[in-house]
Amino acid sequence: MSVSKGMRVGVLMGGMSTERDVSMKSGKAVLEALRVRGWDAVAVDVGPDLPARLVSQEVEVCWIALHGQFGEDGCVQGLLEIMRIPYTGTGVGGSAVAIDKVTTKRLLEDTAVSLPGDWIWRAGGDIPEGITYPVVAKTPEGGSTLGIEICASEAELEAALPRLASFDEEVLLEAFVDGTEITVAVLDGEPLPVVAILPESGFFDFEAKYTKGATRYVVPAELPAEVTAQAQRDAVIAFKTLGLWGIARADFIVNDDGIPMFLEVNTIPGMTATSLSPMAGISAGLDFEEIVERVLLGARLQIVRRDEPGGPE
Repeated sequence: MSVSKGMRVGVLMGGMSTERDVSMKSGKAVLEALRVRGWDAVAVDVGPDLPARLVSQEVEVCWIALHGQFGEDGCVQGLLEIMRIPYTGTGVGGSAVAIDKVTTKRLLEDTAVSLPGDWIWRAGGDIPEGITYPVVAKTPEGGSTLGIEICASEAELEAALPRLASFDEEVLLEAFVDGTEITVAVLDGEPLPVVAILPESGFFDFEAKYTKGATRYVVPAELPAEVTAQAQRDAVIAFKTLGLWGIARADFIVNDDGIPMFLEVNTIPGMTATSLSPMAGISAGLDFEEIVERVLLGARLQIVRRDEPGGPE
């Protein structure tokens, strides 16, 4: 089913994850952008009654602006597949894989993408041997820099693990990479300009990410041409390897040797006019409303049902 201007668009926002507030900001910005472009768009605050809301609001296609669990992990995508409502972004399988940082890294290990070394800790278990400090401890499905701590020693790690275990029983321990944080958005399989992230505190945590003036962004990033090219290439490799769709964003740290070290990928990145992915798009000559509409026009169902034309025998 192709998306056309006469269809009613439901912008899914809010949701039930720890990133609800961020999602509301993305959703409201997307909603306004679609209306500016002339679309019949309505806000849908996602909760357990989502199917009833979609039916009552006569939604025909969904722009998913949900972050974190129940939005970025394949759950809502699966529901929309069952209801046969086309949606933006990555499908069920790619979403479930990409939100898990451990699974993502394992799938990228046999590619050209450079990855920091890592260890896995599970609640109740011992700290793995051979860890080098500092180490970054992060929950596999955390987002918006929530559920992540930098530990300079084993004592700090021991103190952090119970806190992280409140998010998830499994914790990814990743070798700390010192360098410049960058991000590369990929739109419909093509990389956008690289954004350099320069937090005043030195660490791009939740406060630095969402406090005005706490972080400086440079786009295009002031990097050697070969480093920019490698980061963009690696972002596209991750996009294709994980089976992503629409717009996604890969995060890296460029180490002292000039190598972009892959950290994670976001299948539904922040979508306000000042968010990182739109920032990159604007640098490439796209305006915010154009990016939002382009993502919408790529909305689709990704699972063919048996009783539909062209379905499996």
